[in-house]
Amino acid sequence: MEDRPTSRRMLVVVASVSACLLAVGCSGDNGADGFDPASLQPLDGIDSPEISAPPSGSITSSPSGVHSTTFDASTRSVVALTDDSRSMQVFDADRADAAPRVITLPAAASDIVTVGDGSVLLPMQDQLARVDLRSSSADIGDGSIDILSVDGNLLSAAMLNDGRIAAGDDRGSIHMIDPATNESQVVDGLTSVDALAVTEFGMAALDRRQTSLTQIDIEAESLSIALRAGTGAAKLDTDNFGRILVTDAAGGELLVFSSDDLLLRQRFPVGAQPWAVTYDDVTNVVWVSTPGDNQVVGYTLDTGIPVEVGRFATVRQPDSIAVDSETGTLFVGSASGSGLQRISVEGVV
Repeated sequence: MEDRPTSRRMLVVVASVSACLLAVGCSGDNGADGFDPASLQPLDGIDSPEISAPPSGSITSSPSGVHSTTFDASTRSVVALTDDSRSMQVFDADRADAAPRVITLPAAASDIVTVGDGSVLLPMQDQLARVDLRSSSADIGDGSIDILSVDGNLLSAAMLNDGRIAAGDDRGSIHMIDPATNESQVVDGLTSVDALAVTEFGMAALDRRQTSLTQIDIEAESLSIALRAGTGAAKLDTDNFGRILVTDAAGGELLVFSSDDLLLRQRFPVGAQPWAVTYDDVTNVVWVSTPGDNQVVGYTLDTGIPVEVGRFATVRQPDSIAVDSETGTLFVGSASGSGLQRISVEGVV
């Protein structure tokens, strides 16, 4: 765990809280009272230049761009969406020479979220799909998929600690669904729910239109404290210390929040615009992709400020990354069609 923040960092936290109170508004009643949504246009992505250095490691070819790259440890699979988001590519994490298996989806998916039991969640328009990766079929109409009906264009999903599934939509609503009964509770008040972070302390939602991170009171089914997440938040991940790691693409920073009390603990300039982020729970290194220069960089967080420990050249347009902590392999998905890159990061710390 990182050192306690210095006085300077405490001033950053206070400034962030003030920004929340003055510009975002914090409400404890479903966000209905005093919530003043910003009117920001989030970055859709960062255009990468042509690569200037050979990509590190090896590359597995893919039939299209590789999007929303995710690693599933139980099946040792790397899962990603295709360009049209209507198919899912399943790569063998241990065989760089094996072509991916392509699975047709019932609708376009916004993201892929691993559950930990060999299945993944895919938020879609008016439905949330749960796909069993252990199925060998390319047609998931064979019982390897469960569909939950949800009213909304879903952008994000996460498994809650109580067994329910949370899904966020583009209207700023969070649906908390019991998969056994399909009953759900809805928390409103954000402008969009682009990513959900679940830790041992609860859940938080990333709203890219407000560039904010908001704690969700699950028991009260309401919004709690909200903090600004830089000037243009992009992606998030969590670590085994309960921290929430957010990339601020517009501000060029990596932001580190605690989730038990939702405080901004660390912020660090990355240089090139950061985008995707993933955390290695074995080496305690956070990896950040920078599509602006086609690189991925690793930082440790245990000294109170991020310290760079590794930097690698990537395939063009590294918009999504994932890590296999068991083997020390970093997977980088090229959104421009260059394939899935595999980099050995074992021994960087």
